[in-house]
Amino acid sequence: MTSSTPQQNGKKDLPFGWEISDKIVPEIAKSFDVWTVFSPASGYVPKDSLNLGQGFMSWNPPDFVRKAAAEALEQVDANHYSVPRGRIRLRNALSEYLSPSFALEKGRKLDPATEIIVTSGANEGMYAFAAAFIRPDDEVILFEPYFDQYTAQVTFNGGKPIFVPIRAPKAAATSTVSAAEWKIDLDELRAAITPKTKMIWINTPHNPVGKVFDEEELRAIGKIAEEHDLLILADEVYDALTLDGKKHVRIAALDDFWKRTVTVGSAGKSFSATGWRVGWLAGPQPLIQATLAAHTRIVFASNSPAQEAAAAGIEQGIQNGFFEKQIKEYEERKKVLMEGLDKLGLPYTIPDGSYFILVNTERLEIPADFEVPDMIKGRARDWKAAWFVAQTAGVVTIPPTDFYSEPHWPLGELFIRIAFCKDVSVLREASERLLKLKPFIRQE
Repeated sequence: MTSSTPQQNGKKDLPFGWEISDKIVPEIAKSFDVWTVFSPASGYVPKDSLNLGQGFMSWNPPDFVRKAAAEALEQVDANHYSVPRGRIRLRNALSEYLSPSFALEKGRKLDPATEIIVTSGANEGMYAFAAAFIRPDDEVILFEPYFDQYTAQVTFNGGKPIFVPIRAPKAAATSTVSAAEWKIDLDELRAAITPKTKMIWINTPHNPVGKVFDEEELRAIGKIAEEHDLLILADEVYDALTLDGKKHVRIAALDDFWKRTVTVGSAGKSFSATGWRVGWLAGPQPLIQATLAAHTRIVFASNSPAQEAAAAGIEQGIQNGFFEKQIKEYEERKKVLMEGLDKLGLPYTIPDGSYFILVNTERLEIPADFEVPDMIKGRARDWKAAWFVAQTAGVVTIPPTDFYSEPHWPLGELFIRIAFCKDVSVLREASERLLKLKPFIRQE
């Protein structure tokens, strides 16, 4: 069943008993998704596999944040509804923390009353923005590879995603390259814009490439948005995780792009608390007000004790050096995984931000008699490669073509994504396990 396949009349022909929403039909048709197949918990890959696929951490949030969460549970008001805009303590903390990087006029700070919303994870914040501004058949530019929730956030709200790829350098097939070498072709971007285009979504630092867009690149994208009077959604959930001295630049801080941009952040990524589902949006009052109206009807309010904990995390993290220390820890994890990949001998993309590495598997020769289950058959090559890695080496990775539109699968099918948001000991063991692939690597 596809989005264009009419549903049959009569309950006997309907798998759910009644007709389902057309927007859900393509989601049902996906059958086995990447997160189900490539998870040790699902039972498809070996149970003793090391999970370097999904981007959740193998440790708790820092002690001072967990302590704040426990203290919040003892506060009566923190166990009940917060206002839809979010708890004032967190909005005040966000204003102090984020304002310098937005470079607002006359050095002013973000107004916590009108320019910040706390959301139920960054994902819900993006959905609320889409619900607030997308009208039927509006087109939304998405850069590929993209966070796989983007497409549904657009289509569920009546929009149409239009895909523009971030292209890998030719050298990525044979050599280790920098994420900075992955580029958007600005002519492709311009060609994708039509009278129906409403907005551009950009992710920096980028998942899964690890690219941190520089000022020149962001300014070029912003100028195109300005020329066509487009909105910008800046997904910057990895803003606290730029590595090796790379500077995170906010597109909203450049030129006059602030007035058309909503910026997305995440406590889950910043404090290793992905299950708490606390995110935030920052932007000019008109955009925030409209998004707040949608957010209020989607969830009404977000997790109150987790908001208090996130506020304490920001307040104390600014003072105790947590954010700087966390970056150094991620740099060590990145180094350990890269050393393991160097021993393996497959080229990869060196990330400047986030916590993922794309490994090029073109030289990984999978035996002709290697069997794959039906749920892998018919998928792009990276699904078979990731399945082979899991079965042969006991390391779970993610095939990134799920982050591409089908016509652009060839751009991503020679890669697999490995997450290094794991303990160093796990990364070292994974590196040893991956050496089991060496006999299958074609030597140049």
